[in-house]
Amino acid sequence: MADLSFSESNSAQRVAERVERDAGGSLNAFIVPFIQHLHTLIRETRPTHADWRRTMEFLTEVGHASDGRRQEWVLLSDLLGVTALIEEINTNRPKGATPNTVRGPFYRADAPRLPLDANISLDGIGVPLWVSGRVLDLDGQPIAGATIETWQANAEGFYENQQPDQQPEFNLRGVFTTDATGTFRYRTVRPAGYTVPCDGPVGQLLGGLGFSLGRPAHLHFMIKADGFETISTHVYDSSDRDLARDALFGVKQELVGEFKPREKGDGWSLDFTFVMVRAKKGRRQS
Repeated sequence: MADLSFSESNSAQRVAERVERDAGGSLNAFIVPFIQHLHTLIRETRPTHADWRRTMEFLTEVGHASDGRRQEWVLLSDLLGVTALIEEINTNRPKGATPNTVRGPFYRADAPRLPLDANISLDGIGVPLWVSGRVLDLDGQPIAGATIETWQANAEGFYENQQPDQQPEFNLRGVFTTDATGTFRYRTVRPAGYTVPCDGPVGQLLGGLGFSLGRPAHLHFMIKADGFETISTHVYDSSDRDLARDALFGVKQELVGEFKPREKGDGWSLDFTFVMVRAKKGRRQS
């Protein structure tokens, strides 16, 4: 008869054996090490019954707080740096290329396509910002016809789909196409930083532990071009005091842009260059 004992010393092995015997699929390569590390953590920290009940209660609250409009599990992954780590593992790029960052929950795939120099601030509320940029390859050659999707928070730190009754639909969103020189231009307003949701179990727990819940001011960009890896990234305001404490661990030096006052005194300007990497054979573009 097979050994059926279950003990502190063999617990991970027993569960892993059952998974490998009874379960199938590509997730096994992740699940088995996950089980092993989880059992090691339990043995090392030795929680009491009460500690583990509180942990289960927290996870239950996270599940109850998640629905079609709010994903508390994603927020937990974001604030623990796991989402950023997954991004790093899957989009490791050579030096000089623009890195990816977490896309975030406020992206919309149906933003309108607009001509260059259009104004994406539909309500005109905020300090004007003129944005210009270039899209190049690693050799410094311009990429014409690249698609630029951009979205951002307003001057109070809220996205349009957070305030459907207060902001016009598609406010501060737009899709542009680079010209023959790889250039794009548009007008908007200077965004504000904001705090990630802190009214749910994740924000309450991690905020209470002293985790930073602030996000520095930024613009989102998604850039696509035939034959190149898709860029999904941020450009951060260099003057924001929360740069070093971004709750989502997204700030990289090469993604920090300088917002400069315009000579006319009528707002600010931002100029930024994005560098794309050619897609590898067999690697699916996101």
